[in-house]
Amino acid sequence: MGILHQLFLAFIQVGMFSVGGGYAAIPLIQNQIVDIHGLMTLAEFTDLITIAEMTPGPISINSATFVGYRVCGFWGALCGTLGVVLPSFLIIAGISYVLQAFESNRIVQYAFAGIRAGVLALICRALASMYRQCPRHWFSLLVAGAAFFATAFLQVNVLLVIAGCAAAGLLFSLAARRRQG
Repeated sequence: MGILHQLFLAFIQVGMFSVGGGYAAIPLIQNQIVDIHGLMTLAEFTDLITIAEMTPGPISINSATFVGYRVCGFWGALCGTLGVVLPSFLIIAGISYVLQAFESNRIVQYAFAGIRAGVLALICRALASMYRQCPRHWFSLLVAGAAFFATAFLQVNVLLVIAGCAAAGLLFSLAARRRQG
């Protein structure tokens, strides 16, 4: 029980103080896991970071889950993951509670209208950047248009659209290879 408590407290500190994203959390995780608690060696920690970067998801959550599992199995993974996620969850829950109390305030409404406009501009910028990198082939434009239509007008699940786009790309490339030789 003592190690589970250590894991939880170590990762709750990482979750509270790793402002700036996953890479900013790496020194905090190293300090807690290697230096303070001695749960891993520096070499093991380096392997941990490599694995946490390669797997999908935030690096701090992946690290917490991996360290916890390595030290105490399932319960360690659960304690580490809860520790790193809990501060963000509580902060977001608190902010949403405060926002609900002020959602009818006109100033807050105007601020969110401005934020939505800014987010829309950032999404459009990302779209333009991705368009410049996308192959300009009739098939690519057809798939992009079909994906947009399916999600925007038919409310098709995004995961199904992504899988469909991947399948269409695979079939198109197989057909192109077959035609070439």
